[in-house]
Amino acid sequence: MKSKKAVFLNFLKGTGCFFLTLLCFELILYFLVPVYDFPSPQPFAGEKLYNPYQGMDSTHWRKANFHFHARAWAGLTSGRHNTTDAFYNTYKALGYDAPQISNYQSIDESFKDSSFYIPVYEHGFGIRKKHQILIGAHKVLWLDYSLTQNLSHKQHMINLLRPDNDIVAIAHPDWEGGYSLNDMQYLTNYDLVEALDRNWRSIPHWDAALSAGKAVYILADDDAHNISDPYEIQRICTYINSPENKGPALTKALKAGMSFGAEIYMSNNESFSQKADNARSIPCVNSVNVHGDTLWVSVSGKPLKITFIGQDGEPKKIVRLANKAWYKFKPDDTYIRTEIVFLKYYMFPAVGPGTIFYLNPVFRYNGTTPSNPLVAEINQPRTWILRILGFGSMVAIVAAGFVVMRNRRLKKG
Repeated sequence: MKSKKAVFLNFLKGTGCFFLTLLCFELILYFLVPVYDFPSPQPFAGEKLYNPYQGMDSTHWRKANFHFHARAWAGLTSGRHNTTDAFYNTYKALGYDAPQISNYQSIDESFKDSSFYIPVYEHGFGIRKKHQILIGAHKVLWLDYSLTQNLSHKQHMINLLRPDNDIVAIAHPDWEGGYSLNDMQYLTNYDLVEALDRNWRSIPHWDAALSAGKAVYILADDDAHNISDPYEIQRICTYINSPENKGPALTKALKAGMSFGAEIYMSNNESFSQKADNARSIPCVNSVNVHGDTLWVSVSGKPLKITFIGQDGEPKKIVRLANKAWYKFKPDDTYIRTEIVFLKYYMFPAVGPGTIFYLNPVFRYNGTTPSNPLVAEINQPRTWILRILGFGSMVAIVAAGFVVMRNRRLKKG
């Protein structure tokens, strides 16, 4: 009968072999990743101005959330205490038209028979938060680079996700440094940036992408994990302008930029009933029009200020205490997006900043409908050099290991 020490040593050896096998598999994945060449950023240019809100109807705004975690994987992931019924009832009571669940690596189909349903999930399971929100997802991708990712790894992951999803969004890019400002200047082939969530404000990352000429729009979500906590729910949302509250129509409008992000003001110790009352008073974007070289914006409610923001996130003009404002494009303006800070409109007296709207940009273009296509190209020589060196090193390390083990056996013999 083996001693406890021998059993323990065998357990350690078995565990070590298991994790060594996982590490080897992970290294193989890393060596297979193509090395990309990324063209230099090219700011928006052209004589025309592209307005994603062209043809907008202010009576067609739909309130949506695409980032919420319910129970999945037998309760192994965060959100295990959230039932889908509690999720639906809570968000509907707060006036949401299209609340969606995005579990980790799992497409929730609880509401698949509802007209507003869109299959969504959050991709990524690495040690750092290099995640993506997939909207209009057709299947789950079970590949990720869990240890670290450089620019080529991130681009390759986006490329793999692209064919099976209607919309690819970079999730909370500022969380744990998942995506740097430099990354945002070069990555292509995705549609949206989750520039707002309950914990993180990644507006500089969005501006970095826009300043580099990437035609990407905003996504704004609660990213909530506790449906019973009012401090997690209805903090951030996306408004989509769509004539129908149906999944395909919502997805199409969101991808086209007919939407905006909202940071909903919340007072201290606000209950769910108070949140529901206040939700009925959230202002509305009435119009976003371009006439010649001038952008015109009008809203309901009581704005504290309307700020027009351009290249590199630089404020260009601020209009205070007016629900209409305009900005005339200058020759060096590449894009202009609008931020609207409202007064605490449901309090009296209305003092101080409240809800904030983040509108999608109007930008220069040459007449071709703007998109963010894949422009990074695979550098074949560098890719194969990496693979040869990587696999060669693994073979050498394994061979050296066998030699060491063989010599030890010979000495014992």
